[in-house]
Amino acid sequence: MEGHVHSMTSLFAQLGLPSAPAEIQAFIESRRPLAPGLALHEAPFWTPSQAGFLREEIQNDADWADIIDELDSGLRRSNP
Repeated sequence: MEGHVHSMTSLFAQLGLPSAPAEIQAFIESRRPLAPGLALHEAPFWTPSQAGFLREEIQNDADWADIIDELDSGLRRSNP
């Protein structure tokens, strides 16, 4: 059975954040790069409920895990 494929837009909406492409890009650019060794859910800009969601979805390798990994990668890149 196949899992759901979620988009970055749907992830941001799930997190209760502005989810237009330009808003997502601005969010990522203003918060990167994450410190090496810092788990995504430990980043200081998440609310407790957002952090809990991110942690649980990754730990459970749930439907959201792939797009959360993509967000994590985007937040780890250095600003150009």
